[in-house]
Amino acid sequence: MTGVVMCVTVLVVASAAGVLHKWRSGRVRVRGRDEGKRLGAAELGGELGERATLVQFSSAFCAPCRATRRVLGEVAGMVPGVTHIEIDAEARLDLVRELGILKTPTVLVLDAGGRVVRRAAGQPRKADVIAALGEAV
Repeated sequence: MTGVVMCVTVLVVASAAGVLHKWRSGRVRVRGRDEGKRLGAAELGGELGERATLVQFSSAFCAPCRATRRVLGEVAGMVPGVTHIEIDAEARLDLVRELGILKTPTVLVLDAGGRVVRRAAGQPRKADVIAALGEAV
């Protein structure tokens, strides 16, 4: 009987962990460690947008990175003054370590001055990105 109880307990805990991970992945949120960080054109390898900049950290073999690239490209095309910059995480390990990037894709939303205002780890939804841009302006 205790074996059955243990199996059920493990299944419940694993299911809860999976649901929590899926719920949190791709959510655009404020992160305390990003407070006050500013990035410029020199660090990013491209010019900042007039209103906001979407910075995507990707890797070569990341399938969600391709979908994220498409979503961010669409948002940058729809919203005037917004630029999308994609950075290869493997090529910029110094910046990845400085910003605490733990997985790809990770998206940073920067205001016009280059200050990090939002962060999403995982593939974000278009509506969440557009809502985050409202706070960057």
